Amino acid sequence: MDDAVARYVDASERNEIAAMVEVLAPDVELISPISGRMVFRGEGDVRHLLTAVYGSLKGLRWTQTLGEGSHRVAIGEARLLGVRSHRRDGLRASPDGRIRRIGPHLRPWLALTLFASSSGPKWVAAPG
Repeated sequence: MDDAVARYVDASERNEIAAMVEVLAPDVELISPISGRMVFRGEGDVRHLLTAVYGSLKGLRWTQTLGEGSHRVAIGEARLLGVRSHRRDGLRASPDGRIRRIGPHLRPWLALTLFASSSGPKWVAAPG
């Protein structure tokens, strides 16, 4: 899990979506930070979402990774339309050590609102 998380956060800082997807389990799930109920499932839909999300962020830097076993939390910040966004991404591993579940949390409220309005139209049209 440590290797998958390290590769995931490194690739996300460089906005290299293909490298991020390489460490995801085929049945990966990403829980929407906007609704909390919407779940993106599978490599294709999650790739589409990651492309929309990470294309909107500027200066993403992860500062800390916490956890043990199959659970981690990556802590970082980025800018979105000029507003600083604080991120906490909960990551859960599959038995093979790849990332099986991603649960992003964004703060402050203004950043989450800007995120929804700027990236939402990009991923709403996803086929899945």
